[in-house]
Amino acid sequence: MIRLTLYTTQGCHLCAELEARVAALTRHPIVWQRIEVADDEILLARYGERIPVLVDDAGNELEGGYALEPLCDWLRARGWLDESAPSDRMKPEAPAPQGRHQRNGRRFLG
Repeated sequence: MIRLTLYTTQGCHLCAELEARVAALTRHPIVWQRIEVADDEILLARYGERIPVLVDDAGNELEGGYALEPLCDWLRARGWLDESAPSDRMKPEAPAPQGRHQRNGRRFLG
């Protein structure tokens, strides 16, 4: 089982993309701890412009993990990468909506 911490904020489409890619790139079950950076001034100062930031149990951070190659390298270094995962599963879904929109029952002003 993989335990990962994701520093995120509400409505972060890059964070959602990162979670989907991690799930597609590994066969291991994942336990996510999502930390909202906007609720804490210290976290906001540290991660606010860097999200999403992925952290393993040892405290190793991956910034920019929504990019496929760094994410694969990070997962591979931990023995979590499923080398047989087809690359087409990691392509981003639709582009992020602009302006006001709703996704998964949540409203975003964009």
